[in-house]
Amino acid sequence: MVYLESIRYAKRASQRHVVSGQRVPMELTSLGRAYLATLDEAAIVPLLASLEHRRGAQWAALYADIQAARQSVRELGYCAAAWQPEVVAIAAPLEVDQDVYVVNISLSTTDSMESTVEMLAPCLLRLTAEIRQTLASDVSIL
Repeated sequence: MVYLESIRYAKRASQRHVVSGQRVPMELTSLGRAYLATLDEAAIVPLLASLEHRRGAQWAALYADIQAARQSVRELGYCAAAWQPEVVAIAAPLEVDQDVYVVNISLSTTDSMESTVEMLAPCLLRLTAEIRQTLASDVSIL
């Protein structure tokens, strides 16, 4: 996955500095897993095969995490991941015409993933709904 934009809410120093154009692993991140949740079987099967080849012995656990994330997106509209120490991220797909983007919120925290997701999920879902509404009402953007 490639970050198109990264906006910092707080100026507090973080060990993780994501910048526009930076790549992150699709199979490990909430961004990638939310994107994978949007793919149909014809598109996801070869992609998963490629990821399996790359990850080898780690694949069984990663595949289970990817499937759980896909289920979460279907049921809740978002998924979560914590692939780096003390970083929790949640992401939601945003489909615009036939393109898929993913919006995420991540933060450094020592809180549990569950409590962080409980706090951030409503904000993420509200943000994606506002973006969809804005895009739908302003056809000149499209």
